[in-house]
This record gives sequence, structure tokens and C-alpha cells, in this order.
Amino acid sequence: MLRQLTLICSLLAGSSVIAQDAVPITPMEVDTARAELGKRLFYDTRLSGDTSLSCASCHQPDKAFTDGEALSQAYTGAGHFRNSPTLANVGYRDAWLHDGRLGTNLNDVAREMITETYLMNMDMRIMQERLKQDPVYVEMFAAAGMSEPGNGGARNALMDFMKTIVSRGAPVDIGELSAAAQRGKGIFVGKGNCVACHTGPRYTDDRPHNTGVPTNPDIWSSAERHSAFVTYGKFMGVENYINLREDLGAYIRTHRPETKRSFLTPTLRELVWTAPYMHNGMFATLAEVVDFYDVGGGDDPLKDPRLKPLGMIPSEKADLVAYLEAMSGDSFDTDAYVWRADDYDYTPIEDWKNARN
Repeated sequence: MLRQLTLICSLLAGSSVIAQDAVPITPMEVDTARAELGKRLFYDTRLSGDTSLSCASCHQPDKAFTDGEALSQAYTGAGHFRNSPTLANVGYRDAWLHDGRLGTNLNDVAREMITETYLMNMDMRIMQERLKQDPVYVEMFAAAGMSEPGNGGARNALMDFMKTIVSRGAPVDIGELSAAAQRGKGIFVGKGNCVACHTGPRYTDDRPHNTGVPTNPDIWSSAERHSAFVTYGKFMGVENYINLREDLGAYIRTHRPETKRSFLTPTLRELVWTAPYMHNGMFATLAEVVDFYDVGGGDDPLKDPRLKPLGMIPSEKADLVAYLEAMSGDSFDTDAYVWRADDYDYTPIEDWKNARN
């Protein structure tokens, strides 16, 4: 019998709450049978072309659904050119991916991740047949109100599972800030002016900004990563993509020069679990991130003009880091989020392959 996730509650009343008045993220209402189905799909490597990757390969619950790598994994023979973003509170995002090229529909996001050649490289027609051959999926799709396993239903189920990934227990939400974090809060909303972009319950405006983050040279020193970057640039209509040695970010959406090297403001939720930081993993610690902004960000002619040197002293930096850490709650490594073989009588990949032959 399928276990039910305890997930039913109301949507947030709004997202305009200023950052210094923290509001706990409220779980979204989902269909529990679909969420359970989505959970199994999330951990299933059969959703990738050669069965080498699952969604969880790059989004691991004990790392707040990131992978802990500066540049994330990719499909066999490729390497990714960006950091894997957290899926915490993803149901409330206004845009997806570091360049913001996908909107709010998680179904579209699931399709992109599954079918993109350098990600999971799956033909949806093949995926559907794989799901139909698994009797557990046949049962779970029926329990979720779907006549048979299908691609649209799978994406909807993944969407419902991702909506259950909600932050909880952060000191900023339960009123347990340390003295250092309290002082850091004052810096966050005052001297640091972090609230200019990190606002609302998720501490993000969901908009792209250029902060001058340095380029990660590993993207172009690795043939696998460079080939994925070239594939991406060609598909997105980027000029001279073969010779390009910088990630253009939101420019690929607008093709306006002033948007080059702009990236969506990341959420500050779950920072304790999601190092390294920035869209390309260039900073290993929160202390490095604070140092970066203390000097006014990086060197870029298109940098957001609000970024100015702050002149913080070491104690102020430490206090700000304490406040940033207070935005992280309980680890997601719990029964609600971790796949276990006995949950669904899961068929190991090798057994499934042997049965197919």
C-alpha cells in the first residue's frame, strides 16, 4: 500500500513580505498519490536515456536537493557548465534555471530536464514504454487517477513531488536567532542592503542581475563541459558560440547586450546545505560570498550599480554569515524525501534489463 505524504495545506497568501520579516514557507496542496508516484520517478534512473542518471543524481535530499558539486553532473559523455540549484520551495519560484529561461510551470521544467541531450537525454516515447513495462508503475498511475503510465502524467507527478520539498525549522522562522545572527540581520537589511534583491519568504526577487561573478575556467578546460556549453549556445541562438568563453546568463532569453552575464537571484534558504555557491560554484563558503559582496562584487562593466564596497569589519562579516546560516532549517534527509527500495517493491535496473531481454 502506498504511503501517503502529509502535505495538504494552504498556499502562501503572497510573496511580497520583506526579507527581515521572515515567514515560514507553507507546504503547497498536492495530490498525495501523484506525489508518491513522483517520488519514485524522481529516483528512477530509467528516466535517462542510458539509465545512468535520475533527477536525484543532481538533486540529493541531504544537500537540500543539490549535488554538492561546483558544476553538476550531466549525461554520459558530457559535463554540465552550471551549479545544481536547490529544489527547496521550488513550487513558489517565478522562473527556473540560472538564466530564467523557463517559467513557473514545473511540468515544462520536468520535460526540459528529462529530454535535454546533455542532461538526461531521454526520448519521451521510450520513457513511456519503460514505465508501462513496470507493474508497480501501472498500479501507481492507476492509484493517481490515470488510466495508464504516460509522459504527461509522469511530469505532473514529478511536479507534485517537487512541490512537497519545503523548508522547515529555520531559526529565522521559529524565532531562535543567536545574538550574532540578530546583529547580522541588521547588516542584511541595513549596511549590506542585501534586501535589495534577497526579499520575500524565499529571500529572492526571482530576477536576473549581474554581480560580476568570475567565470569558472573548468567549463572550458573540460572537453565534456565545453561540448555541453556549445550545444546549449547553439540551441539558444547565441552568436559565435564556438568561440564563446563566458556564460551569458539571461542574455539567451532577451538577446539584449545589457543583460549579458545576468543570473537569477538565488534563494538564500538552505545555504548551510547547498555549498558551493553561485551559478558556477565559484565560492566554496559563505565567508567567501560575503567577502565578494563586501568589495562590491566582481569586475564587470554591466554590473548592477547598486553593488558598492561595504567596508565591513571582520566581526560584521561573521555576524552576517550567522544570519545567512539561520535561514537554513532541518535536513531533507527524512522518510518523506528519501527513496527506499521497500517503499514500492522497486525493481533494480539490472533485473529490469534482464526481464526486458
